[in-house]
Amino acid sequence: MAAKPEYRDRPDVEVALLDALVDRGGEGMTVLELRAVVDADIDAIEEALSALKADSLITVESDDRVRVYPHDRVVPDPEADGGRTDRGIVDVLRERLGL
Repeated sequence: MAAKPEYRDRPDVEVALLDALVDRGGEGMTVLELRAVVDADIDAIEEALSALKADSLITVESDDRVRVYPHDRVVPDPEADGGRTDRGIVDVLRERLGL
């Protein structure tokens, strides 16, 4: 699952982070897990996480481990698309290209 379309006009690293977090749902991710999923160096990831946090698009919780979660407004509602989960490659390309 990807972040809502209105949040996809951000820099590539930020979009990749949001997508990874949305895919993980309520579990959240550690910075190391995000680093393993997102193809960017740690400095770019740190900068993107700072920007997302400043814009209140993510939350960070520190219990025994620091975990990052997407804000609820970033997560798409599966019912808004009629519960459709069978997106094809054409649908994904249209979404990515903004068509």
